[in-house]
Amino acid sequence: MIWHIAKREIYDNLNSLRFALATLLLVALMLTNAVLHLREHPERIQRYRTSVTDYWNTLTSRTNLYALAQEGPGLLYKKPSPLRFCAEGGEDFLSDVVDASRFGWSSSSGLKGFWRLEYPSAAPNLQNIRSDAVKIDWGFIAGYVLSLIAILFTFDSISGERERGTLRLILANSMPRHTVLIGKFLGALLSIFMPFTLAVLINLFVIYVSGDVHLDVETWRRLSIIFFLALLYTGLFIALGLLISARVRQSAVGLVILLLTWVTFVVFSPGTLASIASRFSPAPMTADDYRQRQTLLMDEVRAEEIRIEEIDPSMRMLANGRLVIDDAERNEKLNEEHLTQQIAQVKFARSIIRISPASLVQHLLESFAGTGFNRHLQFLENVKRYAHQYREFVTDTDSADPDSPHIIGVREGMSRKPVSPDSIPRFEDILSLGRDFNAVTTDLLLLAVVVVILMSGAYLAFLRAQV
Repeated sequence: MIWHIAKREIYDNLNSLRFALATLLLVALMLTNAVLHLREHPERIQRYRTSVTDYWNTLTSRTNLYALAQEGPGLLYKKPSPLRFCAEGGEDFLSDVVDASRFGWSSSSGLKGFWRLEYPSAAPNLQNIRSDAVKIDWGFIAGYVLSLIAILFTFDSISGERERGTLRLILANSMPRHTVLIGKFLGALLSIFMPFTLAVLINLFVIYVSGDVHLDVETWRRLSIIFFLALLYTGLFIALGLLISARVRQSAVGLVILLLTWVTFVVFSPGTLASIASRFSPAPMTADDYRQRQTLLMDEVRAEEIRIEEIDPSMRMLANGRLVIDDAERNEKLNEEHLTQQIAQVKFARSIIRISPASLVQHLLESFAGTGFNRHLQFLENVKRYAHQYREFVTDTDSADPDSPHIIGVREGMSRKPVSPDSIPRFEDILSLGRDFNAVTTDLLLLAVVVVILMSGAYLAFLRAQV
């Protein structure tokens, strides 16, 4: 019975003008998406490869352990995602590099500061970090276009049957109402996903045959998850359409209510809620406060230098080494504190705009596409892990030299044996699908729960509806 209702719904949709227009719109948007991505992605990959090559050549040119310990690894770059066409994720406003170079000082005695992690901003002079142009990615197509199509396919699913008198005939055949509702839900879902699947296949075919985008096994897994998320998100608006259609007696009234709801929660809410969240979120450290604290740390270094000059000469090397390491640790701790405050502010804003289903699915698509904020957090985790590995390499290499005084931070206190370039650890920006799942489990469950609630509401409304 369910499949009979679903087939009837699909047949009615296939013969409608809205199906043809939806198909043309989705295919056009997906083709545009593929063309734009193929124009931008090769340049992005080439810049990344050139930057990584320069980083590695600079690092391996240092065969002296002290130089490696003092100058640090250099600039560490975020690997571009091949699935950026699925969700752009505001990548232009997220830094693609962490600076692990020397930001130190020099004293008259020849002592120099060591490297620490710095987190530069991608757009430090911008007040408005929103893009002026709409990014035609899968996130936009699913978040805005598919949801609107779902409304147009379901606003008259029940109210239209009631107006034509066919609903009375269907229920007169002792057909349970839940059967009718589920059949209409599946029929609308399949009607929408036929043109969407066609558009997706065309999009992926164009991208794949170009050869400019490498799609490995994990990438295809991510694409499958993204497709499922679009399916689930569309189901949310189909359930909403059935709910409103069951509550109203006239299809025109249902359409107006659904369009107002769509504009409120999809178009209006994300930007408005983000503005509200920015006003109430905890403010991070200001640039003036940051510079002031850096100045205080530098004053501590100068004061400690003066104190070291007064101690026994035999103890100065050890004291100088401790000074250099402590200074690097204090400055990195300050940078980490500033970064943590910024991350907390973004997380607070994202938790607020989660009310909007469009924002919710956008965050999910970004995570599995390897872009956006969660991707950036993984990049920072990879950087910190590599920084720890790099420091351990310096310490272990120095410890392996029996002739070294083993005082890290001072040239005379470290091993002078040449370092093999092959032994230097290399930074790899690795993306983990398991970590992506862990990061968005709450959002995924929330989206599924909303679909279930709306579908339950539609069923209760349909039970009470008079035919």
